[in-house]
Amino acid sequence: MPRPLSVQLYTVRDQLVADREGTLRRLAGLGYGAVEAYDVLGDPKGLRRIVDDLGLTVSGTHAVQLLGPEPGHVLDAVNTLGTDLAVVPAGIPPEEFTSRDGLARTADRLNSLAEVAERHGVRIGYHNHWWEIEPRFSDGDGGGGGAGAGQEGGDGAGVLHAVDVLAGLLDPAVFLEIDTYWAAVGGAEVPGLLRRLGDRVRALHLKDGPGTREDPNVAVGGGTMPVPEILAAAPDVWRIVEFDSCAGDSDTLFDELAASHTYLTSLEAA
Repeated sequence: MPRPLSVQLYTVRDQLVADREGTLRRLAGLGYGAVEAYDVLGDPKGLRRIVDDLGLTVSGTHAVQLLGPEPGHVLDAVNTLGTDLAVVPAGIPPEEFTSRDGLARTADRLNSLAEVAERHGVRIGYHNHWWEIEPRFSDGDGGGGGAGAGQEGGDGAGVLHAVDVLAGLLDPAVFLEIDTYWAAVGGAEVPGLLRRLGDRVRALHLKDGPGTREDPNVAVGGGTMPVPEILAAAPDVWRIVEFDSCAGDSDTLFDELAASHTYLTSLEAA
């Protein structure tokens, strides 16, 4: 049975503050079957109760708090939400992705965290922005990427993005959640990146727009992203729709979420 289409709740952060249950009910009414949490410590019991009542699944949660000194209570909140996937979405300095030493430190940090999380039945993931994509490394000077590293590299054969190198340093227990839009903004040929990373990728953030850092997102399928090719390159992962920002009011945002759902489900039916 295919996984339901999910929404990263950061998309509707303002709406959740105003009316959490009504917002989640509206997402369910659009046809979304899952949500990805972003405020893991913000009343996980209450969120779990609402999503269970609505028949929604929690596909995973972002949890930057895992980088703090005491991750145990954060992992307990992940368990409360009813998911076993916890994603580190930020909190590691961008400059750590500009050198192999920095990438090694990043991998060590995530690998150590994964050991702690395993005792709670949780798997740790990492979510990219553009700064894990823009730095380029030669495949010939040590390190490595995911499956097929060195093929279809960032700027040609033998050239890798920082995230490729990171993948080769991570424990197999650590997965990647690839934000496909930020990967494109960072200069990646996204389907090729996903093929190289292979089964290291457990989730995709699907968003669309003009391919710039500053401009708002648009409905998936309405911008520059090669969505069919992206889905074909990672067919068996969580698909999570996200808007960092959206031009217009709240109704416009929900219209764009509805259009994204219609487009993505039409690709499944094709």
